[in-house]
Amino acid sequence: MASEAGKTFQRFAVFGESSSSGNEMNNKNFSKLCKDCGIMDGKMVTSTDVDIVFSKVKAKNARTITFQQFQEAMKELGKKLFKGKSPEEALESIYKLMEGKDPATSGVTKTSTVGGVSRLTDTSQYTGTHKERFDESGKGKGITGRKDMTDSSGYVSGYKGAGTYDKKNSN
Repeated sequence: MASEAGKTFQRFAVFGESSSSGNEMNNKNFSKLCKDCGIMDGKMVTSTDVDIVFSKVKAKNARTITFQQFQEAMKELGKKLFKGKSPEEALESIYKLMEGKDPATSGVTKTSTVGGVSRLTDTSQYTGTHKERFDESGKGKGITGRKDMTDSSGYVSGYKGAGTYDKKNSN
């Protein structure tokens, strides 16, 4: 059971931390783990309790905890969450809550489609110079849609008979 908890610990330890090796977890990710796994329920265990336990188990000057310190923290939270059970049973119950959990990204900002936003982002309704920046599918043309490309053909821009001089005079 502890190996499964170790895997969950590692997944949450690296969440949002590109430089993390997964061996140590900061307070933000510890709180996220407690919230996502259902350990922090808002009644028996609150976010304040989680922060206090984190501060209690970490080293004096450290900002992170190791897996061993994490296990101590889970024992502390287990006593609070499962009051009628023995410390070992409470720890097992907490490990069951953590089993197979991944960091959730619920509540992440999504693209808004309310009101005028859909009208403003519909490239088929663009007019004038803005219309030139997108192709028929609505994909941006990049630099060619923003810059006037010079025409070095020798003809005046907009001339409809461009490229026909050689055909007329070759006879």
